[in-house]
Amino acid sequence: MSVILCTAGYDHTIRFWEALSGICSRTIPHPDSQVNRLCISPDKRYLAAAGHHTIKLYDVRSTNPAAVITFEGHTSNITGLAFHCEGKWMVTSSEDGTVKIWDTRTGHIQRNYSHGVPVNDVVIHPNQGELISCDRGGNVRIWDLAENKCSHQLVPEEDKSVASVTVATDGSLLCAAVSNSVHGAVYVWRLITVRDVTSLVPVTSFKAHGTYITRVLLSPDVRHLATCSADHIARIWKVDLENVGPPPEEEVGEDEEAEPEEVGFELEQELDGHQRWVWDCAFSADSAYLVTACSDHYARLWELQSKNVIRQYNGHHRGAVCVALNDYSETR
Repeated sequence: MSVILCTAGYDHTIRFWEALSGICSRTIPHPDSQVNRLCISPDKRYLAAAGHHTIKLYDVRSTNPAAVITFEGHTSNITGLAFHCEGKWMVTSSEDGTVKIWDTRTGHIQRNYSHGVPVNDVVIHPNQGELISCDRGGNVRIWDLAENKCSHQLVPEEDKSVASVTVATDGSLLCAAVSNSVHGAVYVWRLITVRDVTSLVPVTSFKAHGTYITRVLLSPDVRHLATCSADHIARIWKVDLENVGPPPEEEVGEDEEAEPEEVGFELEQELDGHQRWVWDCAFSADSAYLVTACSDHYARLWELQSKNVIRQYNGHHRGAVCVALNDYSETR
């Protein structure tokens, strides 16, 4: 199982795929509801599937279709899902207005943070000590786990929903998608950590689509940003890394403010073979490939350098809205 690729959506099934052949190797029924998000644990042992009210954890290596554990506590659609780097806990966001941290062994809720409005997405900072979530009210919040409180609140555009957030693997950048039916913009901040305190410096914003953005995702090498949209297109933006790397701590003193730097986002590729909304995407570990999930029932594997679809995954009977990929080597 060196490459684990899964998709799910509105046909109440989770499908495992052989990435290169396109063959569906396993199907897990999910009768309770549609599946909104998928996430594979870092050790590739478990797949978490977020549905309407519950998250189910499946054993990747088992043929048993039953969940190992079911996490109950949300009261509405679960919208975001991420694992701690060692798999000890996971975090979820929900339209019930909360972000919750769960013990993956017991299924118990460890932390509960309230937005007060439906939450659209949540990610874990690479330092594993902060969560970043966004909501329908237009807020991006950073939660400090050590202090157990919200340390930052950002409002990119008043009264515009923030649909998705992504943080760079090196902790240098935060991107957020702000959109409505006629507007899809990406906002970018530098994340600067000095003595375990994170500060945010606005860097840039740009129009990425002319309608709803459903997902933003930085590549593992932080050289590309993928945006998925209701316009049936996924776009790949080149990240200008020259001004992006995290500065040494001595650059910013305690009483000094960091100066905003120019970070360029140039359109590299337009992945335009989709027939309906593109809901989700996942980069390969080497950042050379992207898998997209679409309402047209298909998932597609794109080679980014050539912009070619090198595999199409056919099997879902309704829209595919989420995808998870883990092809990291076992020794990382």
